[in-house]
Amino acid sequence: MKKKILLLSGDPNSINSELIFKTWRKLNKTTRKSIYLISNFNLMKAQFKRLKYPIKIIKIKNIDDEVKENFLKIINVDILFKNSLNVPLKSRSKFIIKSLDMAHQLALRKEVLGIINCAIDKKLLNKNGTGVTEYLASKCKIKNNKEVMLIKNKKLSVAPITTHINIKQIAKNITKQKIIDKTKTIEKWFKDIYNFKPKIGILGLNPHNSELRKKSEEVKIIIPAIRKLQMLKIKVTGPLVADTLFINNYKNFDVVIGMFHDQVLAPFKAIFKFNAINITLGLKYLRVSPDHGTATNLIGKNKSNPESLIDCVNFVNKFGK
Repeated sequence: MKKKILLLSGDPNSINSELIFKTWRKLNKTTRKSIYLISNFNLMKAQFKRLKYPIKIIKIKNIDDEVKENFLKIINVDILFKNSLNVPLKSRSKFIIKSLDMAHQLALRKEVLGIINCAIDKKLLNKNGTGVTEYLASKCKIKNNKEVMLIKNKKLSVAPITTHINIKQIAKNITKQKIIDKTKTIEKWFKDIYNFKPKIGILGLNPHNSELRKKSEEVKIIIPAIRKLQMLKIKVTGPLVADTLFINNYKNFDVVIGMFHDQVLAPFKAIFKFNAINITLGLKYLRVSPDHGTATNLIGKNKSNPESLIDCVNFVNKFGK
């Protein structure tokens, strides 16, 4: 089977069309042949024209259609957009869900190496701000939150136990079993992809780990989970103190697991900026995305950095199955 990579154009109100063009420009001919963009043909045509990007695009009906070289192949999502640069919320939401569902079905049938989705505004999936990680996990019928959001580059990976939920909901959504399941998923993935057992650091939840007070989450939940993981011969250390780990000690680990999103993503991005990709572990197929948002403040300014999207393409090309 010819290598095929699914790229989703993501949120229409974003810098995604600019990133797609910049990425396409840097890919070699062989990799270009493997790219299939799930999007709306007229939307992309209008956005590329408005931004004055010289890129050849062609609409195809299915992923097996043969086309001329050097054309970006677009599997059309049939939705009418009145304004290509200011799409209303309802139309954007319908477009995103249709795109993800189409990609999910193609990936389930093993017709592609993997899925890369460009950034979306998370309220497009539901009012609670659920991300693509949770949406595809639900489509794959992954139970008990065993999916993992892994942010990765060559120097470090980080993963939060809870993902896109409000701060006030974090503590009640952390359980011993969830920490164990997600850590096991991470270790298995590293062994499958890279053939080694990663060194994993697990952070506490509270400032200074609550000085390990008896009723703290560290004592009641996190330490028992770490002990169980160590009994399973998984290389884990913790609970580590979050406010000092990212000064230098993170270099002692392959993966750092935090209890919530910003606990690990904020320092990671401060250190590595755009040098990372977002991988969902535990699905029935490979799904990655650039590690940044829609950046609506940069639309039309030609200031976007395609590094993360290029890394996504290279990763799926190398490790997709």
